[in-house]
Amino acid sequence: MAAASARRCVANASSLQSKGGAHLAALARHSPHQNHLLDTLPSSDYDRLAPYLELIPMRLGDVLYEPGVRLRHVYFPTTSIVSLLYVMEDGASAEIAIVGNEGILGISLFMGGDTTPSRAVVQSAGHGFRLKAELLKNEFGRFGQTTHLLLRYTQALITQMAQTAVCNRHHSVDQQLCRWLLLSLDRLSSNELVMTQELIANMLGVRREGVTEAAGKLQDARLIRYRRGRITVLDRQGLEARSCECYKVVKTEFDRLLPYVAK
Repeated sequence: MAAASARRCVANASSLQSKGGAHLAALARHSPHQNHLLDTLPSSDYDRLAPYLELIPMRLGDVLYEPGVRLRHVYFPTTSIVSLLYVMEDGASAEIAIVGNEGILGISLFMGGDTTPSRAVVQSAGHGFRLKAELLKNEFGRFGQTTHLLLRYTQALITQMAQTAVCNRHHSVDQQLCRWLLLSLDRLSSNELVMTQELIANMLGVRREGVTEAAGKLQDARLIRYRRGRITVLDRQGLEARSCECYKVVKTEFDRLLPYVAK
């Protein structure tokens, strides 16, 4: 019995060591500076927050927060993309914005509320950092450069939300898909997205058949390649030419408000 207990202790220790080693390896690969907003913070502000930034995996489909539920953290994606969705009473949903390595999730915490009517869902897996809500609220309350940076980011995000509403109302599914692909690419380090057509349809708030047809047109034009849930962009300039003006409006406003963040 003693031998068995000893073996269990060794196994547990080995498991903990393995998990600890994996965590250290992940920390070595991922830095808060991979998030452009964090990277742009004044060094004194960043140094105050850095010890409390927690590296977390962001798996495809993970829900970071739900409508009406008190937010306890803000999130800074580094290699992942998160969709902000508005969910209707009948279960239908539509994307109102996406956030990646350019920004932060949880702006309502420093804009005067502890909850939000939207849901945040990971649409492209990767990693990010989270920070306890109170710590960011305290930093925002200093009314320094970080406060102004967060307000400018919020204005850029509001522009994306407004333009998304206009695009969904007035432009074709083909144009919406091009806009969505371009915005996603801006927040990734590669030209490939792991995404099913059904999930894209849910994001855009359209029928899956519409996305299938639109993706087929883009593939026939050799702008993208779609295989087994992976979308590879082959011709970015072609996508930009085929997209409506909504992508350019959002990007231009983002570059104007946050020239040092938009890298």
